[in-house]
Amino acid sequence: MSQVRVRFAPSPTGFFHIGSARTALFNWLYARHTGGVFILRVEDTDQSRNSEEFLNLIYNSLRWLGLDWDEGPQAGGVFGPYRQSERGHIYKDYLERLKASGRTYEKDGATLFRISGQPQVIEDAIRGRVERTEEKDFVIVRSDGNPVFHFVNVVDDIAMQVTHVIRGEDHLSNTSKHTELFKAFGAPLPVYAHIPLILKQNGPGKMSKRDQGALIEEYQKRGFLPEALVNFLCLLGWSPKDDREKLPIAEIVKLFDLPGVNQSNARFDEKKLSHMNMVYLHALEPDRCFSFARDYLYSQGLFAAARPEDAYLREVILLCQPKLRAFEDLPGFIGYFFTEDFSYDAKAREKIFSKGDPKARVGELLAALPEADFSSDATLEALVQALAATHAVATGDYIHPSRLALSGGSVGPSFYGLLRVLGRERVSRRLERFLATA
Repeated sequence: MSQVRVRFAPSPTGFFHIGSARTALFNWLYARHTGGVFILRVEDTDQSRNSEEFLNLIYNSLRWLGLDWDEGPQAGGVFGPYRQSERGHIYKDYLERLKASGRTYEKDGATLFRISGQPQVIEDAIRGRVERTEEKDFVIVRSDGNPVFHFVNVVDDIAMQVTHVIRGEDHLSNTSKHTELFKAFGAPLPVYAHIPLILKQNGPGKMSKRDQGALIEEYQKRGFLPEALVNFLCLLGWSPKDDREKLPIAEIVKLFDLPGVNQSNARFDEKKLSHMNMVYLHALEPDRCFSFARDYLYSQGLFAAARPEDAYLREVILLCQPKLRAFEDLPGFIGYFFTEDFSYDAKAREKIFSKGDPKARVGELLAALPEADFSSDATLEALVQALAATHAVATGDYIHPSRLALSGGSVGPSFYGLLRVLGRERVSRRLERFLATA
């Protein structure tokens, strides 16, 4: 078989939809699985709705997801140009070929394609045998001289030697028009593979750009990890068949094939996506976790007045990493690491002061700090355990009031890590404040 050539052909007329991203991903996966070529082709013939801003958003979103293209804008290739707005001369040549073969006629200023009337049959790689007969001629060039989608789509697939057309099931109804045109040009049909739709989270129907969670840009702004989103998108309509969900992209590339794509539609599940993002976040290696989190915090305008030292910020982020559900939780999770101006949560305070003698325990910890070894969580844990043994109380009797004193709350990262990262001076100052004001 000749080398696989697939294409993703978005229109820059709006924000980048999660369904478009999934289509791009399945094409990219198939190209990488087969050692083929992934083409990016821009369908920008609708001058009234096209936007360079939306086009750049497509480029940026694809790169953020890791979907590099082999041919297309900014990559080049021997079958360019790759923007339909720059391919008018090619469409004109192909139109003349159709006219010369007697397959077109003019009506009301438009050019119509004369159908064959024959049944159009494809062996869809996902849906199986599909047969449909076009019943009436259709416009291929509008009265304003602009070619329509069906015509330029087929011309580009022929000219760019596309071997497989992987696209959403909603395009299945167009396929008979397209096969009519392929045959009229004497060109071989590509292999069609119509992937299932993504259904909205609640209620019937296809997920639209207006539905919650539908835009890729939204996940970038919220600090989602691109590899988590890619993994999630892979599972919308495809499965590795062994009930695994978290898979590295290299393994997905190895396993992905068109027969493994489901026929039934896939329902979007934001809770599942959020959980997958959390699983990926917890597994991030330290340098990438710090880099990603720092960039996210700065993008949200935190530390605009004065940025903390990287070394301290890194310690804070890595301490909090196991407790985070998402990076968007981070700004509300780390505030007390960077200010002494925080209040004590009333409910947490009431609970802690309802039993035992919390101030005595905090005082005992404070008294032990000058001799404490802050070099590791383990040495600090040993300190608290020794205090608990000496005073015949549980370690929790020290941990709970001291956490309130240090952070203002009752939950957070590892207590011993909290002591270590804040350091002897901050810890001492905050425990003293607690004893004086709580």
